[in-house]
Amino acid sequence: MTSKERMLRALAREAPDRLPITLHQWQPYHLDKYLGGLGDLEAFRRFGLDASIPFFETVGQVQTKGDDRPSRADANWRQESTVVRADPDDRVVHHTIHTPDTALTYKTGGNRITTWTTEYLVKQPEDVDLLARYMPIPRLNKAAVARAYDRLGDDGILRGFVWGDQGGCWQHACCLYGEQAMIFAAIDDPVWTHRFMNVLLERKLRFIEESLVGVKFDLIETGGGAGSSTVISPKMHAEFCTPYDRRMHDALHAAGHKVVYHTCGGMMPLLDLIVSNGCDASETLSPPEVGGDIRDLGAVKRRIGGKVALIGGLNQFQVLEQGTPDTVRAEVHRLFEAVGPAGGYICSTSDHFFEAPLDNLQALADAARECTY
Repeated sequence: MTSKERMLRALAREAPDRLPITLHQWQPYHLDKYLGGLGDLEAFRRFGLDASIPFFETVGQVQTKGDDRPSRADANWRQESTVVRADPDDRVVHHTIHTPDTALTYKTGGNRITTWTTEYLVKQPEDVDLLARYMPIPRLNKAAVARAYDRLGDDGILRGFVWGDQGGCWQHACCLYGEQAMIFAAIDDPVWTHRFMNVLLERKLRFIEESLVGVKFDLIETGGGAGSSTVISPKMHAEFCTPYDRRMHDALHAAGHKVVYHTCGGMMPLLDLIVSNGCDASETLSPPEVGGDIRDLGAVKRRIGGKVALIGGLNQFQVLEQGTPDTVRAEVHRLFEAVGPAGGYICSTSDHFFEAPLDNLQALADAARECTY
């Protein structure tokens, strides 16, 4: 069975030949530091891991690592970026977006590992009106997706995204306004908060219709960490995430795609809501040591494993980065015993890693080959 067949079988909640084993996005930092700048597909092939390749062509993100580059030209949404400090370990960039009415600004910081927002784009409630009038919806380069899909071949799956910094509308709004401000707004002004959600949803649905119909992706990621129960309550998730997620997932299914819903924090109080949003798979099954709340993976499997596929569960810090090959092997077998029965599970790191020893990565791939159905 090829890696693609193995992973697609698991996404269909069936049992493949053995446990599929992958990583949640190989980071350029690790590839450069440990693998001499190897590409992500080549790195998957080197270790014999099942590849999970994200297609990262810009789809409207404000938070991008190449944040000194001007955005795609648009007469009503023209971005200028000024590099205030170019130090790769302490990078600062200021951004101005010019619209026909007024200018919006935001600021980002960064280092060799990642980029973060230090000043949010949306500062006043009325700024959402500018998004509604002028924020452009890019068109995906379908030919580039097809080339990436063909290059990947049978070595794994190609993952795509919808328009915006995060797939979910709430999660995207948090990238533009800030998590704390969004939580206060949801409590104090739910009418405005729903307007914000609908402005983003309308653009996401248009992006799906214009760019994702007939495109070769094996899986589309939605959701995001700001919808996790370690950030908002299940009640707030049910009001401000689930209805919008459901409409987007219905549109993605109509466009012929499978959907994975990403919650990289608390999940346990949200399991039934995750199923109700219509996704095909749920990730990241993060344990408490990396900021999640999954202490009993078997319980997750029993509650929702018959309704959605499961992806994740592997502690990328204490196990993959700080453990030994024996530690890694034992953890893969433990996860297989807890979540693997009857299939429907892709073992993966719960989220990004940066300092994993190469011997541990090889142990990860080798252990999965021992976990057969």
